[in-house]
Amino acid sequence: MTKKHIPQRTCIACRAVRAKRDLVRIVRTNENRVEADLTGKKAGRGAYLCRQRECWEEILTARRRLADALNLESPIQPDDMSRLNEIAATLPPRENPIAVTPKESQ
Repeated sequence: MTKKHIPQRTCIACRAVRAKRDLVRIVRTNENRVEADLTGKKAGRGAYLCRQRECWEEILTARRRLADALNLESPIQPDDMSRLNEIAATLPPRENPIAVTPKESQ
């Protein structure tokens, strides 16, 4: 029995490689608008982000990185940014599986 191929994509913020369906696609439409493509099937140039608030915040504060990834010719429009920020606010924070505690003083 052969295993089914699972497409992999890289988050443009943290550079983690994950299964395509574990990431959210951000797309530049033909009208040069930027939007989240929750289906992953919209036409246009795409970039991928983890479903973690920190990755979204990193990219949305460093707008040039997202603009470069999408090959935008003009800055991201304010209403597009506000919609992306609204989505980012609903995402969970990055999980921290191992809490690091400071060493006790000797």
